[in-house]
Amino acid sequence: MLMKIKALFPGSFIAVITGLAALFLAEHYNAPAMLFALLLGIALSFLHEETKCKAGIEFTASTILRIGVALLGFRIAFDDLTSLGWSTALLLIAAIGSTIIFGVLLSRAMGMSRRFGMLTGGSVAICGASAAMAISAILPNDKNKERDTLLTIIGVTSLSTIAMIAYPIIATSLGLNEYDTSIFLGGTIHDVAQVVGAGYSVSEQTGDLSTLVKLVRVSFLMPVVLMMLLALREQFKNDQQVDHKPHFPSFLIAFVVFMVINSLVDLPTVITEGATTISRFALVIAIAAIGMKSNLSKLTSVGVKPIILMVAETIWIALFIIVYLLCMKMMG
Repeated sequence: MLMKIKALFPGSFIAVITGLAALFLAEHYNAPAMLFALLLGIALSFLHEETKCKAGIEFTASTILRIGVALLGFRIAFDDLTSLGWSTALLLIAAIGSTIIFGVLLSRAMGMSRRFGMLTGGSVAICGASAAMAISAILPNDKNKERDTLLTIIGVTSLSTIAMIAYPIIATSLGLNEYDTSIFLGGTIHDVAQVVGAGYSVSEQTGDLSTLVKLVRVSFLMPVVLMMLLALREQFKNDQQVDHKPHFPSFLIAFVVFMVINSLVDLPTVITEGATTISRFALVIAIAAIGMKSNLSKLTSVGVKPIILMVAETIWIALFIIVYLLCMKMMG
């Protein structure tokens, strides 16, 4: 045990230091910590080739990642789903489902893999970088998996930052009221932090409601990942070309357990906020480690198609929500 800890320490320590630096830069420049962590990790990618750091980087990019995703369950309770009403919940389900299907179909039409469409579509539809890492964790290993995950994280984080600035302006120009603006912001912006930034830039009430809408979207992460897992298991049941067949991950079970506990038990704020803080930091250092595992030559070889795909998915979910809200406005 001591030998294993000793082997993991150098790489894990580097990832933690990189994550702390990313959080400092994010707070100082008011920008996404995930993006800083990824970029700093890429800058340190040479460390992954160094034997002493490699094991710890691999551990952080896999095990710590799964811990961070599992702890997201403490952010969600069943009351969040019911408080918005069934019409809003059904709207979000339709928006998420259609975005993923659109991503898969467009990815295939553009000559890219179905799995890349699932990865980007799920990330855009649910919760950005966190969803990208959760979905990536269940995908079969292949030569492009880490490259595709990196591309997706960079793309959705950048688009989410743009949306944080642009979407409140769009909502105002369309004449959306406070409630509809909250549904639009929470239902379309990819990352939670950017939803918070956009919502509170409009008003405190909009910030509260849009964050709630976003958390309801996050609650669909595990059902979507589970459905993707079942689809992948069927697809690769007889495929010998992949390193492993998709399996039901323990972090999925943990996420559901934590969400049920948070729903049924009135947990002290210190526990829920502590779990949320740990989850956020775990995801930040995991992204830093993923960046360290990256190969820049692979990233530069993919062209503009992945960017076009993610932009198209972002436009799709935004238009889906806007059209619904405008239709309801005209009918009301």
